[in-house]
Amino acid sequence: MRLSTRIAVAVGLLVPVLVISSGWIMVRLVAGDIHRQADAHLRQRAADVEPQARDLLRAMANDRPPDVEEARSRKLFSSALDVGIRVTGSGGTVSGGPQPAGSAPLPSAASAAGPVTVRAGGQSWRVLAVPVRGVRAAASGTLWVFSSDTAGQAQIGQVRRRVLTVALLTAPVAGAAAWFAATRLARPLLLLQRRAAGIDPRARTARLDHTPTRVPEIDDLARTLTTVLARYDEQAARSSEALATARTFAANASHELRTPLMSMRINLDVLDGTPAPGAAERAEIVADLRAEHERLLGLLVMLRALADGDLVEAGSFSCVDLAEVVGAAVADLRRTHPAARVTLDLAPGCAVYGWPQGLRSAVDNLLTNAAVHGRGGDGTAAVEVLLRPSADRATVRLTVADHGPGIPPAARADVFRRFHRRPGSPGSGLGLALVGQQAALHSGTVAAAGRPDGRPGTAIVLDLPAGAAGDADTLVLPRRRDWLSGPPPA
Repeated sequence: MRLSTRIAVAVGLLVPVLVISSGWIMVRLVAGDIHRQADAHLRQRAADVEPQARDLLRAMANDRPPDVEEARSRKLFSSALDVGIRVTGSGGTVSGGPQPAGSAPLPSAASAAGPVTVRAGGQSWRVLAVPVRGVRAAASGTLWVFSSDTAGQAQIGQVRRRVLTVALLTAPVAGAAAWFAATRLARPLLLLQRRAAGIDPRARTARLDHTPTRVPEIDDLARTLTTVLARYDEQAARSSEALATARTFAANASHELRTPLMSMRINLDVLDGTPAPGAAERAEIVADLRAEHERLLGLLVMLRALADGDLVEAGSFSCVDLAEVVGAAVADLRRTHPAARVTLDLAPGCAVYGWPQGLRSAVDNLLTNAAVHGRGGDGTAAVEVLLRPSADRATVRLTVADHGPGIPPAARADVFRRFHRRPGSPGSGLGLALVGQQAALHSGTVAAAGRPDGRPGTAIVLDLPAGAAGDADTLVLPRRRDWLSGPPPA
């Protein structure tokens, strides 16, 4: 059932109930007014005829001649005018005027001290009993005053019928008016529904064109739908990026692994060939196999790290003490490269709001790059690590310097591109690309430069915004992340 029809049915049922309820209150009020008017008239007549009733009771108690009693009765009835009178005493009962039949039961005089309703012979009467006290007990009695209530009941019944008539007439009219009004008022909602139904989920973006209607509920619903569609677009874009990342991961792995796998296959064929290689040649082949294995393993680890960085969400970020991350990374470097001389200088107050796994991966690659490519003329690696907050505490700077041959200025920007490596390099060409990715994810910068002291070597400088746990509300990740699936930003 449509909303407009539901509203029409509800109004069509509710309006008669309201009319009947208000009519019942009106009937009660009208009945009270009628009874109050009749009772006031009844009390006035009782007060007017009470002296004549007392004279009549006294005449009846003194056994006056019949003509005296009759004269006083006529005087009593003429004073009563339009009400019925009944006087009861020890000498009998005298009645006249409109009143219930003598056989009709009456309430006790005490309960009729105030006007009450008595029904007799299909008629309704208002009855009032007034005690009449004489000098002697024999001259005392009760004055009953009667007033017909038929006209009042007819008037009350007419009001009831009119209320029912109004209720029956207003039900269809109110229902039709409600349906018409609901249809017009629901038109913006219907238009919103049609626009929402016309959205093509296969389109690149799902957008809802809505013109404000100045109806708060409908405009709020449109804003909610717009927000939902925006989130849908965002998730669809992230899903598309995830699919592109997965495809690129497979393509890059296939391309980059082909050469080392072929080399390993050739070495295995030589080991298994005839004649068998000598001991020296065999040791050389095994060493090559180990080197290729390390290269393959490093390549897969780097590709996975780049893919994780392209897909990370804001929920993975937290407050990180960069000094702890650098200290742990240096400790691991000393275990894996015991011949490298590492100098560490860490300052306190170097907290950032970032992705712990990504930051650790970036620091590990900076240190490993310096240890592998930063060997001096004596063949030993010397790595200098410096961590300092800026003077205004707005950023944190990590500098990793080596004593290697250095990087020509023209080539310094290229070292952060995927698979860029110098000839003969044992690396995968992804380590510094991963550092560049993490710098972008954390709204920082990374650059390669010469050593500050002018000596041969390279210094990689990573600047990250300082932060705390409260930065979760202001964190904005790059909208497009394609360090694995596309060229890094310039």
